[in-house]
Amino acid sequence: MVEVERVLTVRHPLDEVVRYLADFSHAEMWDPGTVTCERLGAGAVAVGTEWRNVSEFRGRRTELRYRLVRWEPDRLTFVGRNKTATSTDDMRFEEHAGVTQLTYRAHVDFHGLARLAGPLLQREFERLGDQVSERLPRAVDHALGAPPSQGDGPR
Repeated sequence: MVEVERVLTVRHPLDEVVRYLADFSHAEMWDPGTVTCERLGAGAVAVGTEWRNVSEFRGRRTELRYRLVRWEPDRLTFVGRNKTATSTDDMRFEEHAGVTQLTYRAHVDFHGLARLAGPLLQREFERLGDQVSERLPRAVDHALGAPPSQGDGPR
């Protein structure tokens, strides 16, 4: 098992951030390991929507089928599975004066012999968590527009 948690600040209202992140295909923009993330099926994104995610980790590509299993006003949870691992991405949101604090937790359970590698991979997953911390707020800014200005304004 590997678990990584990061707390991020996104300078956009909570409902806009949640709506953007609920479409897991956007992981291509904020997850450094994601090569492609293709939505399966049609219609509005809702609990039960699935994506085919191809990621690269340590020079190897792997495919997981992700499903949105929880969509609450302040929380999203996605679960991805393949024969080697089950990956859970859990996002919790709090808004303070139009700024969203996001607690992002990635939890990976390895199956079979891959379980033996789990503890050895923690450091690399921590590095990926650091990269998500940098990329995710920028991806939201790019998608939703520049965040509201901070500070005293023009001089």
